[in-house]
Amino acid sequence: MKNMFDLKEEYQNKEMSENQINAMRTAIEKAKRDSEKSHNVVVFQRVMATAAAFLMAFIILPNTSGTVAYAMSQIPVLGRLVEVVTFRDYQYEDERNSANVEVPELAVAEKEIPEETVVTKGVAGEALIEKDAVKEKKENLQKSVEEINAEIQAITEPFIEEFKTNLENEEGYQDLIVENEVINSTSEYFTLKLICYTASASGAEWNYYYTIDLNTGERILLEDIFAEETDYVTPISENIKLQMEEQMAADENVYYWLHDEMEEFNFTKIAEDQSFYLTENGEVVICFNEGDVAPMYMGVVEFVIPQEVIRDIRI
Repeated sequence: MKNMFDLKEEYQNKEMSENQINAMRTAIEKAKRDSEKSHNVVVFQRVMATAAAFLMAFIILPNTSGTVAYAMSQIPVLGRLVEVVTFRDYQYEDERNSANVEVPELAVAEKEIPEETVVTKGVAGEALIEKDAVKEKKENLQKSVEEINAEIQAITEPFIEEFKTNLENEEGYQDLIVENEVINSTSEYFTLKLICYTASASGAEWNYYYTIDLNTGERILLEDIFAEETDYVTPISENIKLQMEEQMAADENVYYWLHDEMEEFNFTKIAEDQSFYLTENGEVVICFNEGDVAPMYMGVVEFVIPQEVIRDIRI
């Protein structure tokens, strides 16, 4: 089934006349203005229908140049299905203590997932999005964001409480930073990175990653991006060891626990639920917090896994 993004790519090399381009732009601008005036589903459907009507017209255009590619790139893209808002804002500053805490919370952008079927394709008008499928997607999204929000609060609340306790006890110097970053927001995936940093006698940073499959609304773990009953742990782990060796050979200041005398520290393999994220190009990035696979001075470390290492087992 094709969506707006599929249609956009399908006609990257097709040509349309200047009049057709101008007519399409005019209709799209009108649709955008209509969308801004109302938030109800009926207007949203009209917006989509207007843009879709022009997309359908492109099917019969000759494939003669790249003019259409530019015109298609100007089509407005639907807003994000998941939004990030601030759940808790805690700030503190004095001569000995500093806290800059912004705890994020995910929210489902309800207006971006209409209840009715909103897109059709081809001359026959075959439905792309069924009402039941949309409903299931909304339910999955809601469940995913609620689960992620609960985890974020469970992680950040102890940091804040410890900071407040130390304030009351007037114990030393301390810094606390909690922030977040959206590191992937494509038509396929949404990934939020939660960053927690504390410092007193020494500093430490922890990163947490939360990824949602926007096609299903479900939260995904590392195992979910690989075919069932395949061994993804071994090829990824062996490639990470290779990268570690190469980095240490190239820089004497780089050190990983691979051949340490205290063998219990040595990295052997990733966990099945290993922290990771996907780049916008679909690359898998494996993440380790401070002290996981290297001394603390190495900080948070990441390894981009080459596509050829896992291509045969990726979904």
